[in-house]
Amino acid sequence: MATDEDLRNRDGAPATTARDGDVKAAAAQGDEKTIVGRTVTIDRPRSEIYAYWRDFSNLAGVMENVERIEVIDPRRSHWVVKGPGDKTVEWESVVTDDEPDRLIAWQSVEGADIRNSGRVEFIDAAPGRGTMVRATIAYDPPGGVIGEWIAKLFQREPALQTRRDLRRLKQLLETGEISNSASPSARRSESSTEQAL
Repeated sequence: MATDEDLRNRDGAPATTARDGDVKAAAAQGDEKTIVGRTVTIDRPRSEIYAYWRDFSNLAGVMENVERIEVIDPRRSHWVVKGPGDKTVEWESVVTDDEPDRLIAWQSVEGADIRNSGRVEFIDAAPGRGTMVRATIAYDPPGGVIGEWIAKLFQREPALQTRRDLRRLKQLLETGEISNSASPSARRSESSTEQAL
């Protein structure tokens, strides 16, 4: 996992105090890992959010690009995720640290389509404000810089998805549903070649 030095944002502040609240930097020493960090405040107790996240099968319902998550045992899960160009990528993930109501950390096992690791921290917000959920993910983009560019083009890039997925988690846990901002005609037809008359 990267250190605070690796996670410094454009403004030079450590990841936990960066002015814009977003962390996105390439790790040093020639490693092609990309690091994404996002934080959202959810008006729910830490224990409730932790319990929801810790049942990894729940996450497929809030993470747009996740097709499915198969829980193998309490420490291992198999992820199938949509990639650019109607492709899927898969990996097995192992929980490396688990502190109930505080944090969950993981790492993909050898042979993953996309090597990744990360942690989610659950931190009490100001009194009466719920819980801050801080997700930090490090991954090796397949295809290096070109692969990352293609992922951005198809809106499958992890920095964008992490922000959207945390927003969807917040909506679900606070309201019981996830809103869809697509127009009614877009919801009727997912195909770009079909048009409503």
